[in-house]
Amino acid sequence: MNPNWRSFLESTEAAFDGESNELTTFGDAAGELKAAGSQTVLVPLTHLSLIEAAGEDAKSFLHSQFTSDVNHLKDGQAQHAGWCTAKGRMQASFLVWRQNDTYRMALAADLQEATQKRLQMFILRAKVKLQALTDHLLLLGISGPQANETLGDAGLSVPEEVMTTAITGDQVVIRLDGQRFIVAVPETAVASLWQRLTVKARPVGLPVWRWLDIQAGYPLVTLATKEEFVPQMADFEKIGGVSFHKGCYPGQEIVARTQYLGKVKRHLFRVRSNATPTAGQHLYSPDNPDQSCGTIMTVAPSPTGGFEALAVIQSNFAANVRLGSLEGPAIEAAAVNPENG
Repeated sequence: MNPNWRSFLESTEAAFDGESNELTTFGDAAGELKAAGSQTVLVPLTHLSLIEAAGEDAKSFLHSQFTSDVNHLKDGQAQHAGWCTAKGRMQASFLVWRQNDTYRMALAADLQEATQKRLQMFILRAKVKLQALTDHLLLLGISGPQANETLGDAGLSVPEEVMTTAITGDQVVIRLDGQRFIVAVPETAVASLWQRLTVKARPVGLPVWRWLDIQAGYPLVTLATKEEFVPQMADFEKIGGVSFHKGCYPGQEIVARTQYLGKVKRHLFRVRSNATPTAGQHLYSPDNPDQSCGTIMTVAPSPTGGFEALAVIQSNFAANVRLGSLEGPAIEAAAVNPENG
């Protein structure tokens, strides 16, 4: 994490976990979670990192590697994308946006270094340059009923359509949905922008953004879940992260075969638990005692108590699921996309 950014946040009463260094709260964790449901909140997205791909072959290179249709991504548009192994398992997921002729890719911070290094191996003679932007281009999340107004009052242009971007100088706003946005801002401008945004938006910790991701059904791949899922297991195609009409990419044959033969038995579920789940933790069902029936992806404390999470679960066992072992605590599971249940 950028040390100057951390110092600034600590000066605004941000608290970081001593072991994980995660930004946990601005002093009232329970109140911040409750605020997320009805108020406008502002979150430093320190769990994400940025990679930029530039050069005349950047588009064709990314198109040949990612699950999404990068060739048709226009300037000012954003899309979700996955990067799979040869066996079709997701080793990273991205929010990708095109900015002129460059492509910027937000992914889990704990995957950035290894992902960039491995992507570099496949460039060969292509005219593509990859660089990490994390130290000097920071990400903020803003969500809530006054998000549009808050961004506008801070002097930023606001994109009107979902998964599009708007640029104000060297600052970019990406609209994720009706009232949730990501702002990419240079380190040199972030303190000033923070002051303007917090006139109407309440600063909150990362658990709030994760809770919002869970409500939105957004399956972020992290180190804990790397290579666990074929994209359709996480319903990644439902958010536009997979194109079934493009050419080859790593794992494409398996992803396509899985889709057209209808062999996807696992799907994305929202789960609730009084016990504390962890990302990567396996789930079990007494109805299927011989093996795990699912895996936790994203976890957050719930505003109403206990915990909520996104998990990939084998659909026919979702009604009877235990956390961590067959003897573990029971959890409640509801399909994010009920037609898959």
